[in-house]
Amino acid sequence: MEGLGLNLSFWKDKKVFITGHTGFKGGWITLWLSELGASVYGYSLEPSTIPNFFTETRLREHLVKSTFGDILDFESLTNALEIAKPDIIIHMAAQPLVLNSYIAPTQTFASNVMGTVNILEAARHVGTAKAIINITTDKCYENKDWVWSYRENDRLGGFDPYSASKACAEIAANAYRKSFLEVKNIHLASVRAGNVIGGGDWAADRLIPDFLRAQDKGEKITVRSPSAIRPWQHVLEPLSGYLLLAEKLYTEGNAFAESWNFGPNDEDTKSVSWILDKLCSLSPGVIYKTKNHHNRHESKFLKIDSSKAKIKLNWKPRWNVEIALKNTIEWHKAWQKNNDMSLFSSEQIRIYSHL
Repeated sequence: MEGLGLNLSFWKDKKVFITGHTGFKGGWITLWLSELGASVYGYSLEPSTIPNFFTETRLREHLVKSTFGDILDFESLTNALEIAKPDIIIHMAAQPLVLNSYIAPTQTFASNVMGTVNILEAARHVGTAKAIINITTDKCYENKDWVWSYRENDRLGGFDPYSASKACAEIAANAYRKSFLEVKNIHLASVRAGNVIGGGDWAADRLIPDFLRAQDKGEKITVRSPSAIRPWQHVLEPLSGYLLLAEKLYTEGNAFAESWNFGPNDEDTKSVSWILDKLCSLSPGVIYKTKNHHNRHESKFLKIDSSKAKIKLNWKPRWNVEIALKNTIEWHKAWQKNNDMSLFSSEQIRIYSHL
């Protein structure tokens, strides 16, 4: 995996504590860290869908310990952290869906803001971790629907509860960095990525999972905002950035303890309708219809600037959006054929890493 710039000897036997390991992104990074030789501990709610990546890839086999618990249960979280005594923490546990945040705003703010506070508070009390990666979202920016890309120092904001909660989580993380963590030599970075796609995502109200569900059932998919433009990237793209950043945080410290964008190249910022047309070409027979009128606000245009990561981390996207879609469809087809999805997913990681 040296092609990515990852140091294999660095990750060997490192203790990594991941919150949200039963989720889509959390599952993929857990598997990847296991492949790198890390000792991985997970803390999360039980998987929220059936099927799910955690179960289909037998992810428990790749963990030293998997704890099902609520990020809002501070005592349980702290106990799990004390057992792990991690070198590195990757915080992914969250309520991750915009539409769900309208249905359950209180739970969204609690999970995304106080959940972040809890893991940072627990980390400073346990005191073993030298590096913390706090995952937020590109939606944490105050989106003005302009054509320019957002940089890490642009204003935070959020119209919907999900976006606003993630902006709040960024502010809370910055306060912990300055007030508590720097003096303990614990280095904290926040990372922001766009719409990630890949095999093993069965979440509701996400474009690719909705498309694949419709395909499996032979149904027509209804799309809310076909003209909305988003940055699309395979899940391995930002995860590779998180791993590179974690190494730098651990070995070089505060110079990297700040906010980072990990988004696709400009040409991979596409409309929803473009993505659907491409998916239909990869899976003939699926039909979609559009429904432009709904009562929830959604931004029309969103793009982030990843120049800092490209320059300071030597990180860059490796799979364009067409390859990302192709590999997502191939993963789903392999799952339908009852392939060993742990091995299949590991192979996709190896192919990505050695490009």
